[in-house]
Amino acid sequence: MAKPSNDEKTGQIPKEHSETEPPDQQHGATTDAQVVNTIEHLGQTAVPDTESNIFCMTIIGQIEGHVILPPQNKTTKYEHIIPQLVAAEQSKEVKGLVIVLNTVGGDVEAGLAIAEMIASLTKPTVTVVIGGGHSIGVPIAVASSYSIIAESATMTIHPIRLNGLVIGVPQTFEYMEKMQERVVQFVTSHSRITADKFKELMFRTGELNRDIGTAVGGIDAVKYGLMDEVGGIGLALAKLNVLISEMQEVQQQGRLQ
Repeated sequence: MAKPSNDEKTGQIPKEHSETEPPDQQHGATTDAQVVNTIEHLGQTAVPDTESNIFCMTIIGQIEGHVILPPQNKTTKYEHIIPQLVAAEQSKEVKGLVIVLNTVGGDVEAGLAIAEMIASLTKPTVTVVIGGGHSIGVPIAVASSYSIIAESATMTIHPIRLNGLVIGVPQTFEYMEKMQERVVQFVTSHSRITADKFKELMFRTGELNRDIGTAVGGIDAVKYGLMDEVGGIGLALAKLNVLISEMQEVQQQGRLQ
């Protein structure tokens, strides 16, 4: 006579005969988890799912370079931005990029690296400064094909600073001057502002409290030739679509010739 199985002794249902959750319940649990995850990360229950040929990138907080900033700082890491720019450049679906800036600045070389990458893209790009595009955020703001700034936004232009050990020798100041000249040259070559005007704003005294430089508003930024136009995200997308259409027409004419 066969011995009763362990399942028969305990009164438990064998695993192979146990009931499983219906597929509808499993799908519902997955959907609920996705909603909770979206709320935790984005503060809303759903994100608009739209197919677009425009890639949107945000540069916010402090631009982090070779030194990791404290965890309470909101940062943009340049090693995260550069692969996204490469992917957007290589993607056949992406026809243009809109870059939204609200940054206090940060690492000079990291900011220049991002600015150079944006400037070297072959696809149309539009930058939008909302809130602020301060310090090394200025070269990033002017690096695109077309630059837009909100009327209430500001851009702080000031000399570069050094953190850490500073040796009081002439070579230190020569190094700072050369690095500062790199910033000036990049900004003036990618905007309509002159080097003399940019340096005047950079070295102005009495404008900022406990600092040297100038806080330039949206209208003044356009007047000085630093930015192209005052506006917001709607104008940026409209301008980017125009630039995309113009590029497609040029490419089409090239194929016909």
